[in-house]
Amino acid sequence: MVASIRLDLDHHVGEIDRRIFSGFLEHLGRAVYEGVFDPGNPLSNSDGFRTDVAAALRKLAMPYVRYPGGNFVSNYDWRDGVGPQDQRPVRPDFAWRSIEPNTFGVDEFVRWCRWMDIEPMMAVNLGTLGSRDAAELVEYCNLPGGTHYANARRENGSADPHGVKLWCLGNEMDGPWQAGHCSAGEYAVKAQQAARLMKGLDPTIELVACGTSGRYMDTYLEWDRVVLESCWDDVEYVSAHRYSRNYDDDSAWFLAEGVEIDRILKDYAGLLAYVRGVKKSDKRVYVAFDEWNVWYKDRQGDGAWSRAPHLLEEVYNLEDALVCAQFLNSFVRHADTVKIACLAQIVNVIAPILTKPDGMLIQSIFYPLQFYSEHARGFSLSPIVEGPTYEAGSRGEAPMLDVSASHDPATHKISVFIVNRSLQQDLDVRISLDSLRVDPRVNVTVLTGHDPKSHNSWERPDVIRPASGSATVNADGELLLTVPSLGLSVVSAQLN
Repeated sequence: MVASIRLDLDHHVGEIDRRIFSGFLEHLGRAVYEGVFDPGNPLSNSDGFRTDVAAALRKLAMPYVRYPGGNFVSNYDWRDGVGPQDQRPVRPDFAWRSIEPNTFGVDEFVRWCRWMDIEPMMAVNLGTLGSRDAAELVEYCNLPGGTHYANARRENGSADPHGVKLWCLGNEMDGPWQAGHCSAGEYAVKAQQAARLMKGLDPTIELVACGTSGRYMDTYLEWDRVVLESCWDDVEYVSAHRYSRNYDDDSAWFLAEGVEIDRILKDYAGLLAYVRGVKKSDKRVYVAFDEWNVWYKDRQGDGAWSRAPHLLEEVYNLEDALVCAQFLNSFVRHADTVKIACLAQIVNVIAPILTKPDGMLIQSIFYPLQFYSEHARGFSLSPIVEGPTYEAGSRGEAPMLDVSASHDPATHKISVFIVNRSLQQDLDVRISLDSLRVDPRVNVTVLTGHDPKSHNSWERPDVIRPASGSATVNADGELLLTVPSLGLSVVSAQLN
């Protein structure tokens, strides 16, 4: 079977924001403790940070990491996690029924970020705390000194401000599971008050308002409309969340998940345009897709009041990786709408990396983020794709190919990201570049396998791993390659 992809450098949707390759770290299970922070472990440095985990995460080049939650943040007092570690209170965590020792907090997180060359993205508690508490955290992080909390930061060992520039105004406040859950109108008042106090202390910060927790919610988009109409002038982003699931074990249906992701982003683009029109505003507000992943196999969220319990330690397979690639394809294709996206999460908890005391395991979903983060730079092109469809269960007919592409004018590099959703059919693909010529030395990386359920394990850690592929350039300057079934092919070429 054959398919074609046509690209034109003049047809693009805008510049790709590198922040779409960000991550998320929550005080949940073993994400923090035994994940990024494991004092006393021979694999940790003098600050207690796991060096093997850090080395793996550096390959993903995440520009931002969101912290400290997630559901955890809505019952968290940031003051518990600062000051001398042996004097910090041990608290129960409402969200995950766990014990929080608070030995890792704001200062440790920022120190870890600086060591990793990552920018911190901080969430404030608007569930059980309020706008003043949020502003005091901005004071602690961003003011130079001379005030109570800025001086406290200095006394705690950070003479220079942390300079946190990206802030989330709470988390999933539309969800009944959330501590401090409230209506859209009530949340909008809280968010606006917090935004004005926070920006009053540091007008350079950017803010993310809570959007709906997912398309499955009865309040989907209506919550967002109410919040945006109230807070439009006070925020820069509205959050979107999605966790993809294959409860019915229908691989054909699951592999068409990108259709749903696209629908969500089109919904938000329409809503943002509507509110902007209603407000008669010249300002733009964008989407921060600050929680996304596949998550359905390990739903155990009860820590039984223990420290660092094994929770949500999802085992990821090949089809999960191909769905994650479709999230990234959609973010790239909608670069004019999505400016931030955070893989939830980065280690142990629904994560691309699992740890044990003497090592770590790279899971299948690690590789798509690595590929896109490395190659998707510059402008998001608008690919015209012609190819076969397949039967995707209750989703009906779906395109066999899911494609995004980028062009970096600085390096004259073009990259094309192609997911073949078919379970069995390889596709011969022709990529035409509108009479442009490419260097015949084309780089192709492939992630594929014969079984959608195949996965890496401690016993067999390399079942799913990238391999080199191949492509040729014909006399017309077109790129020709075969994209395997159940496969992701990343094609990179230099323009002559």
